[in-house]
Amino acid sequence: MPASTPKRPRIAVLADSDTRWKWGALTAHRIAPGQSMETAPREAAQVGPALDGFLLRGRATPTPRQLEEVGVRADSLREVTAVEFLRTMAEESYDVLVLALVGGGVQAMLHGLGRVWENRTSRPVVVTGYVGVVYEKLADGLLLRHGADLVLANSRQDADRFRAVYEGVGADASSVTEVALPFLGGAPYTGQHDPSAKQGRRPYTVVFAAQPSVPESRKDRTYLLNRLVQHARRHPEREVLLKLRSRPGEHTTHIEELPYQKLVQRLDPPANFRLVYGNMGEVLDRTDLLVTVSSTAALESLHRRIPTVVLTDLGVREALGNHHFVGSGCLASWDQLDAGHQPAPDEEWVSRQGVVADGSYASAFDAARERIAKLLDRSGGLPPLTPYYTPVTAPGYLPGILARHHLGPDGTPLPGAPAADREPGPVRQIVRRAARGAYRHGVQRVAPVIRRMGEL
Repeated sequence: MPASTPKRPRIAVLADSDTRWKWGALTAHRIAPGQSMETAPREAAQVGPALDGFLLRGRATPTPRQLEEVGVRADSLREVTAVEFLRTMAEESYDVLVLALVGGGVQAMLHGLGRVWENRTSRPVVVTGYVGVVYEKLADGLLLRHGADLVLANSRQDADRFRAVYEGVGADASSVTEVALPFLGGAPYTGQHDPSAKQGRRPYTVVFAAQPSVPESRKDRTYLLNRLVQHARRHPEREVLLKLRSRPGEHTTHIEELPYQKLVQRLDPPANFRLVYGNMGEVLDRTDLLVTVSSTAALESLHRRIPTVVLTDLGVREALGNHHFVGSGCLASWDQLDAGHQPAPDEEWVSRQGVVADGSYASAFDAARERIAKLLDRSGGLPPLTPYYTPVTAPGYLPGILARHHLGPDGTPLPGAPAADREPGPVRQIVRRAARGAYRHGVQRVAPVIRRMGEL
């Protein structure tokens, strides 16, 4: 008689953008009970958890192209409102729920879930965290995430900071669990690419990882683009790539009002300069030098030990996020790169950032899986969700956060909240696409004009 097949853990992921879907879906694979890090998340679905994806309807809801680029498959994937999602969670049974949302979205779901699960004897383990580097709104974002069973910290440094914030306000810090970024991986860099591009060898490849909102101004974005093009002209033997996150009209986690695709149309770049899209890991497979302002791609690159530079041309400033890399050994300017500078990362700094370039990545999620397994085996089930923010602790803040997701102060749907008992019909789908397109046009075209007029 064949051995019985173990039951696949059932996990739900709620995400509000392409990058958060990537983080949430990959995290689900990494933390699934019984899951081994030896098995890559993209392998056969039978090996990993049963994964149901939910995309929270909004300005940054991923397009099919963006979902394809992420490359993570789910057993099911659909777009929902907050109220529709809460109804599903009241009716369905899951082992784990990953909330891959902005902080306010996490807080609203914690209160809404607390309401729909109040009469249930069992519920999923609720997990949340951050997509990448946490360099702003530390206290605000953390307290909005408080109440989840696990708040994942992507590094030892973040875990220490997270606990300090929770303990500093008298909140339970036991939910903080150290892991690593779930999308690290790929072959280590060996330096095999030949800068002189000899016959039969790929050319030395420089990749600039662009960000949707950093820097923000046209002047600064044009400056960076010009320096990248100049670098391509100075080094015709190199391949210089501008790695873009989204195509015009698509939104990611942050709004991009001035896409590089439009700015580059005014230039005449050389033949060795190209725009590229696609999965970041695949781009890093051919990268010899990764350049960015403060993208999480820098951590992916450092994990592989690819030479990595965080630019100082526009200053080292909190507004740019590159202050996070102080002490990394990666800070440099385009002038230094043009002169042949080779960055050397500080090993102690790297080890504290969850980059785990020392080979310990295989065990980075062990603690999270063990905690989830213990919670699932807890006698009597899990206790109710208890966020730090309540109508008592934050009466002037919490109601507004909940109202944005059409929830009342007690977590119940407000009258007239958008919801549906069935999938939207063709007419509603067309109206939604048109409305979203109009919104994006307003953000990318109309709003910048209004702002410029206001500065006159």
